[in-house]
Amino acid sequence: MRMLTRLETADSLDPVSDKLQEAVAALVRPRRVRDWLHGTWLGHPLHPVLVQAPVGAFVCAAVLDLIPGRSRSATTLIAAGTASAAPAVAAGLLDWSEMTKDRRRVGLVHAGANLAALGLYAGSLLARFRGDTTRGKALAFAGLSVAGLGAYLGGHLAYAQGAGTNQAAPEIARIPPGWTPMGSLASLPDGRPVVRNVGEVPVLIYRLGDRVTAMIERCAHESGPLGKGDVVGEGSEACVVCPWHGSTFRLTDGAVVHGPAASSQPVLPTRVRAGQVEIRQP
Repeated sequence: MRMLTRLETADSLDPVSDKLQEAVAALVRPRRVRDWLHGTWLGHPLHPVLVQAPVGAFVCAAVLDLIPGRSRSATTLIAAGTASAAPAVAAGLLDWSEMTKDRRRVGLVHAGANLAALGLYAGSLLARFRGDTTRGKALAFAGLSVAGLGAYLGGHLAYAQGAGTNQAAPEIARIPPGWTPMGSLASLPDGRPVVRNVGEVPVLIYRLGDRVTAMIERCAHESGPLGKGDVVGEGSEACVVCPWHGSTFRLTDGAVVHGPAASSQPVLPTRVRAGQVEIRQP
């Protein structure tokens, strides 16, 4: 754990990280492509889904390499795993480019380990094609070991550093379970979101006629202040754009429209009683 803490604070990695981040941003410009790779259409990051193909192929190949007479099948699986890694790498790099510096430091080593593992698997394929099965197996097992290190760092990114998770979701637990008054309906501007606090939790409230929507104000991607973001569109299709990274959410239901956020903004139940707007925990 001390090594991971040192890695998170290793600012010596920042020059390489910053250059690579700039390169990824320049290479992947179309919004449609970025949304697809982020997994905006899927409802959660695409990268963890895509890595299942190469990881599954490599693990199965390792099992077959331990069974006599199965090296040809193992070679096929390694070839499939190596080929399927490209889209997983693309999605992972784009997600990584939108992270904070501490996460990018760990992510840089995570990516380096996985690329090294791919290099070992490519060497394994070459050895197998040349008829050197023993060397091919050795390189494949080495590749699986290095990929395991990469997976460990990926798990640290996701579970210890919260990369790729919905940053707004924990705020829901801080909302009271009972109905909480947020002010009168008449005090809310029609067609323009406002920020109201429930204790220490900022909530973004949007009124459209007699209908009121309330969502957690901190962006699901990296906790950016949605209350300071621009509003695009009108009426039921109006969206708020996070001022930090451009994630876009529909105000009437919190649905994510554009990334880098891959999940929708948490929405809170609302009601209007005696002219007063009330919200509660879902």
